[in-house]
Amino acid sequence: MLGLGTLAKSVFGTPNDRKVKATRKIVDEINALEPEFEALSDEGIIAKTHEFQERAKGGESLESLLPEAFANCREAAKRALGLRAFDTQLLGGIFLHEGNISEMKTGEGKTLVATFPAYLNALTGKGVHIVTVNDYLAKRDSDWMGKVYGALGLTTGVIYPQQPEDEKKASYQADITYATNNELGFDYLRDNMRSSLADMAQRPHHYAIVDEVDSILIDEARTPLIISGPADDRSELYIAIDQIIPEVTEEHFDLDEKSRSVTFTEEGNDFLEARLHEVGILPEGQSLYDPESTTIVHHATQGLRAHKLFTRDKDYIVKNDEVVLIDEFTGRMMSGRRLNEGLHQAIEAKERVSIKPENVTLASVTFQNYFRLYEKLAGMTGTALTEQEEFQEIYGLGVVEVPTNRPIAREDQNDKVYRSAQEKYQAIVEEIKNANENGQPILVGTTSIEKSEVLSNLLKQAGVKHNVLNARHHEQEAQIVADAGRLGSVTIATNMAGRGTDIQLGGNVEMKVMEALNADPEADPEELREKIEAEHAGEKEKVLEAGGLFVLATERHESRRIDNQLRGRSGRQGDPGRSVFFLSLEDDLMRIFGSDRLEKVLTTLGLEEGESIEHPWVNKSLERAQAKVEGRNFDIRKQLLKFDDVMNDQRKVVFGQRREIMESEDVSEMVTDMRHHVIDDLVDQFIPEKSYADQWDIDGLDEAIREKLNIETAVKDWAAEEGVDDDDIAERLYKASDEAMAKKAVDFGSERMRNVEKQILLQIIDEKWREHLLTLEHLRSVIGFRGYAQRDPLNEYKQESFALFESMLDSLRTDVTQKLGQVRMLTEEEQQAMVAQMAAQATAAPAGDAAPGFDENDQTTWGNPSRNDVCPCGSGKKFKHCHGKI
Repeated sequence: MLGLGTLAKSVFGTPNDRKVKATRKIVDEINALEPEFEALSDEGIIAKTHEFQERAKGGESLESLLPEAFANCREAAKRALGLRAFDTQLLGGIFLHEGNISEMKTGEGKTLVATFPAYLNALTGKGVHIVTVNDYLAKRDSDWMGKVYGALGLTTGVIYPQQPEDEKKASYQADITYATNNELGFDYLRDNMRSSLADMAQRPHHYAIVDEVDSILIDEARTPLIISGPADDRSELYIAIDQIIPEVTEEHFDLDEKSRSVTFTEEGNDFLEARLHEVGILPEGQSLYDPESTTIVHHATQGLRAHKLFTRDKDYIVKNDEVVLIDEFTGRMMSGRRLNEGLHQAIEAKERVSIKPENVTLASVTFQNYFRLYEKLAGMTGTALTEQEEFQEIYGLGVVEVPTNRPIAREDQNDKVYRSAQEKYQAIVEEIKNANENGQPILVGTTSIEKSEVLSNLLKQAGVKHNVLNARHHEQEAQIVADAGRLGSVTIATNMAGRGTDIQLGGNVEMKVMEALNADPEADPEELREKIEAEHAGEKEKVLEAGGLFVLATERHESRRIDNQLRGRSGRQGDPGRSVFFLSLEDDLMRIFGSDRLEKVLTTLGLEEGESIEHPWVNKSLERAQAKVEGRNFDIRKQLLKFDDVMNDQRKVVFGQRREIMESEDVSEMVTDMRHHVIDDLVDQFIPEKSYADQWDIDGLDEAIREKLNIETAVKDWAAEEGVDDDDIAERLYKASDEAMAKKAVDFGSERMRNVEKQILLQIIDEKWREHLLTLEHLRSVIGFRGYAQRDPLNEYKQESFALFESMLDSLRTDVTQKLGQVRMLTEEEQQAMVAQMAAQATAAPAGDAAPGFDENDQTTWGNPSRNDVCPCGSGKKFKHCHGKI
């Protein structure tokens, strides 16, 4: 009997079905316009773009322009790439324009889908960002789809690491800009550390389409982007502590694999304290529980985490004397990413590689808060429905499942569960051999580099030729993926999320066409495509006969989404295929989440060695376990975001204030208000409210005025006058300080004084914000303990961080006032002495022979140039504008 919900859906359809059905009417409108746009010349297509731009400027809505704009874009893509968008691709584009996530299966052509809403929204002239997961895809897609935008008369830009500033600014000014999430976030932070508007690269955040949206907005959202500067070097402490950690035994620590946390037990603390005394790290008479030991305890805990929670070739690899993190979801190296709070240094000590100094945070932002800056956000991926609650709650994004162009013909088999990992691997090798003998292409999914290499060795022993795709072979990624659908190929891949290249049966036609077009830009795309497709047709036919792509997963991931991404690689565009998961009770997910019940079932069934259990309820119970993990991870991310939102509100205020200062020609009024505020505080401090004149601390006030304002006043005489109160004294101090600053402005010249005020304001805002970030980090790390006192840590954090923010603003006003009070014109003698000193330095240390062993091409030989020195590379620029650029 059907349930009520199922019965209702069969009559009314799901909300998703209704949304798709309603949107098909717009697709019909676009299709009806096709003959009209086919009749246009190439120049006519560009003329249409100019017409749409004028209509948009005139106030016509993008919704009313959509059918014509999409029809124009489809025709341009057909001519530029030889690709005519399917109706389902137009559907996906419409949902993206509406600010949704379009869930489209692998192979449905998401790269082309993005061109439609990007083109439509670029007509406003405000710029569109298309966000990809890596630099290779950003460059590939901008080159590939740039041909479409070019045919439409629009410009395309791409952002990549270490890009020259002029090129980067030009790319951000383009109509459509391709970039990775990391570069966009870092450029946002860098822009908000600039000292002039002319140096800022990004425009206001208008519209972004995020490719592999689940990977970027969920998987990577747990780690904030941080721009940091070096702190004191403590490498000796890391090494000394690292020598003690291997002596720690099981009774010395508690390990929780579910929450990935590890802490010292009471016995562990006693052992640690004794050993730290022995090696001289902890001074005699000092306990680990003393406040002075906080730093040592922190480093010891990080050393324990490095050894017990982080595994080489799974969480990181060691390459060129460097610990490089691996993204657990995509299996990619995250070059340049470092764990904070000394954890990365602890892993470096463990692996005996060079230990780089810890960094202090100069600016930071989470991906959640960066992407919420956009007026409109959209995304696309093959797997979003399992996380739709999070997308809706955090980003306000709906998820729409776009139907496939052709029905899915893939056979998804039940999971095969074995008692041990050894039995599982033996069965996997046998399965691969059998499928490979028939010529069926096989994609083998693993969850870590270590496991992919174990399997690779087993296949070598069995004589099966194969490719391995993991963080070690990142450079050949696209080619390996493109070849994974060829007859008889076996590809082992560590986490297939967001690879960005289609696995097509018989080989990837698009990649071949793109390579051919790059080699001969003048060639006719349609002729090239016909030729390449003819070459592949024969091989594709053989692969179809062999059953299409076989996806074999060696383990379940803790996220269903990652499993679905791997499974979705097979059966693209209605192709045949099959998928199966091989599991064992020794797998991490099975071991941590519920292998006990299965163990009992397997024992009851009396399974022989090498036999497996296969049943739909095994799949169901595993999916329930995965859903629990996903729910817990969502709660963790939600909690992290609540804390970050507190900082984000403050970040917006500070960044907004910086921008206002940079946009202002004259900040003298702001500086004057600050100075008067400081005077009010001083008067309140030394002349308490409702106090008598004999209770006033006029000597203290006189001294404070000299220190904070750098002026001489007759405040002692004023206080002695009959009937003078605190307001009179404050007013006289305002006047005296204003006159002193006005005289300074005359000495400097009005324009130069305004510039000095602006630069000092920005400099001190940045200093105070850096200090405030560090304080908030420390507060965040200890605030959880308030829970033991039955107080809500989040509320405590909000209150304390607000108080700290107010304190920062008070300190900011005081420092700006004091610094401006001390600013003075150099005398002629001082100016001459400075010029002579700079000339002597330049003569004594020209770039070429600054020091023994100096090499202008080797930054390690440059010593420590200050930010205002000429850059040792010989460019002639200041170090801060060249190699010292943040």
